Amino acid sequence: MAVQVEVFNPRVMAMQPSATLAMSARAKQLRREGKPVISLSAGEPDFRTPAPIAEAAIAAIREGFTRYTENAGMLELRQAISRKLAEENGLEYAPEQILCTNGAKQAVAMAIEVLCRPGDEVLIPAPYWVSYPEMVRLAGAEPVILSTSVETGYRITPEALEAAITERTRLLILCSPSNPTGTVYTPEELEALAEVLRRHEHVYVLSDEIYEYIVFDAEHVSFARLPGMKERTITVNGFSKSFAMTGWRLGYLAAELPIVKAAAKVQSQFTSAPCSISQKAGLAALQMDKGPIQEMVAAFRQRRDFLLQQLGSMEGITCPKPEGAFYLFPQVSAFYGRRTPEGQAITDSESLCMYLLEQCHVALVPGQAFGDPNGVRISYAASMEDLAEAMRRIEAGLKALH
Repeated sequence: MAVQVEVFNPRVMAMQPSATLAMSARAKQLRREGKPVISLSAGEPDFRTPAPIAEAAIAAIREGFTRYTENAGMLELRQAISRKLAEENGLEYAPEQILCTNGAKQAVAMAIEVLCRPGDEVLIPAPYWVSYPEMVRLAGAEPVILSTSVETGYRITPEALEAAITERTRLLILCSPSNPTGTVYTPEELEALAEVLRRHEHVYVLSDEIYEYIVFDAEHVSFARLPGMKERTITVNGFSKSFAMTGWRLGYLAAELPIVKAAAKVQSQFTSAPCSISQKAGLAALQMDKGPIQEMVAAFRQRRDFLLQQLGSMEGITCPKPEGAFYLFPQVSAFYGRRTPEGQAITDSESLCMYLLEQCHVALVPGQAFGDPNGVRISYAASMEDLAEAMRRIEAGLKALH
């Protein structure tokens, strides 16, 4: 019997595949064909997991720590996360208010699944991480996109937030430092948003803080720390970005106990606890000296500054200076309407990115995937040599358009 797609769950059919993973897959395919592709599309550090973390995992394997932990994560890890949140973020959460998850992505998805009901609206500032709207749709809720601009540094304003809130609004998703823009909200900007939310007690906040440690010219502030916000904020964090542990799949959320219990119930039926070895590694990450993280951040800062200088010299490109994460989000719409040397039209960021990949062998991610069709995301999680060559290819490719 042939499989009939129309009988699948309509919520699943309404979802879009991840553009970042799709571009990464195409770049890998071209590499397998022998093309010298430089990929600036992946959202993961190019550094090795620090040695103390790896050694702790190896020790756990040798000691036979290979069975299920309790669903919420092993108590020792949740206690360490509790201390971290208190000491570094000024947030008091008991271990039972923390749920360890299979990556921060799962934490985000479960928070949305728990809080959002069919017909609810979820406010998502754009440019946004590609998975936010799709997770909202899968939960049966409706994503409401709040556009930002280069002029505001890709930040939503209190006025825009106020205008977007309705009686159906259930959740605001904030990501600071931001993927894909690198924007970091100042304490004053966050307080201005909190002031709006205090007038709308029915709105929760999902604060995605996975890039917390990767900041350059700014101070990271947890949204839940603002007066009156802790009770209605779900703080999501993890180990993938700051500790170069993307493949270990370990994240966590912290929230009021009823939310955590509901999310834990979902996790118990979908995946159970995160990998026991990864949990031991995560514990070591929280206990180790932060020197390796500081070295990684210093390297990211150097790369960011280099790329800003290179892009700033290219006619037609506008790029705000990001304060964190490891992404740039330049505006490239000045090239729309031009043609490639082969005569193909550049109509949007997707066609521009495809041209740069197929002809110049540089992989970027089109802005459409992030809710801003005039931009592209550039990840600088790559060596300086690769970044320099990629900039040379991009500049040559753009100059070849007519």
